Amino acid sequence: MQHPSPTSNLTKRCYFRAARSSKADYSPRMPRARSCMSGNTDVFVIGGGPAGLAAAIAARQRGFDVTVADGARPPIDKACGEGLMPDTLSALRDLGISLSASDGFAFRGVRFFERSTSAGADFPQEYGIGVRRVVLHQMLLERAQNVGVRLLWETPVQGVREEGVLAGSAMIRARWVVGADGVSSRVRGWCGLNEHTHGERRYASRQHYGVVPWSGHVEIYWGDSSQAYVTPVGKEQVCVVLVSRIPGVRLSSLQTEFPLLARRLESSQCIGVERGAATITGQLKNVYRGRVALVGDASGSVDAITGDGLNLTFRQAPALAAAMQAGKLASYQQVHRKLARRPTSIARIMLLLGSSAALRRRTMAVLAAHPEVFSRLLSVHLGAASPMEIASAGTLLGWRLMTA
Repeated sequence: MQHPSPTSNLTKRCYFRAARSSKADYSPRMPRARSCMSGNTDVFVIGGGPAGLAAAIAARQRGFDVTVADGARPPIDKACGEGLMPDTLSALRDLGISLSASDGFAFRGVRFFERSTSAGADFPQEYGIGVRRVVLHQMLLERAQNVGVRLLWETPVQGVREEGVLAGSAMIRARWVVGADGVSSRVRGWCGLNEHTHGERRYASRQHYGVVPWSGHVEIYWGDSSQAYVTPVGKEQVCVVLVSRIPGVRLSSLQTEFPLLARRLESSQCIGVERGAATITGQLKNVYRGRVALVGDASGSVDAITGDGLNLTFRQAPALAAAMQAGKLASYQQVHRKLARRPTSIARIMLLLGSSAALRRRTMAVLAAHPEVFSRLLSVHLGAASPMEIASAGTLLGWRLMTA
């Protein structure tokens, strides 16, 4: 098939015309079910991780014919904390996926540790679930298969063209293209969407340990240069993630900065290999161009310590599907920005606590002495608080900090 010449003003590898990039409004039509064996599809998703599968499932729920391609093969793992908060579980249910405690380990809240001080709170209603990333990926994969998504594994995508996507050795025509290829997204670069409004990079390392969980909470340990968080993911297994601004961080440093946590793990056996990853707090100025839209970490991300990355992803997916059905990706841009506001604010607060020992210790003293403050803040984190309750929680914390 003859490809159009690269005359667009976007990038040399994204061939959507500039006129289309300024208005992504196409004549809406109801998607029709049809076989993908023809090489055509309504929606082509680049990336088969949780973001790509969630986007594919949401699009199929609206009747689109959907194809997903990824150069890897499942299950796809990633270094992450593996704790799904109650609001994340709710977003998964909207995609038709229900998790129970039998899939991992149910936890009831969050607890902070800073030196000899600790403070915790339970979720206002539901529980969260710690679940291995590969288990979650398999559940998303099975749901995608059940709703009729076409899956092309070990099929790397070489580029996006005006008429579709070059995947493997084939050109697949697509009306919409979704970039779900992670924090270092090639799709984002191909289509000139790399411009960030702000960003901060940190480094994480994850390891599983064979030990009976000692707590019904996700635990976050605060140190001067890093944080460690522990998520129970099974009856005899926990996931530990160490996050720092220092490149090359490894869990072997736990003993130095987090002796309490190191003692709890000292007699346990490591399960699998230690995995590293970058965690980035950053927003893009635009998450779509022409008929290409970004979802998940490809569209901007929040620091891993917030636990909000997957929740954001699973809520972006239905919003994107609705925008594609309406033929107006500009509406997805608006919803995407709205969804990112609360997690981005929380990330900034958490990073500030991590960088300022004086503020962190003062805050920890307040949370330990006034558990109701922590409970209110946790409700805000989960999106379960009204605007008035959010203002009240902020005022209460500010007052307690001033009088501590």
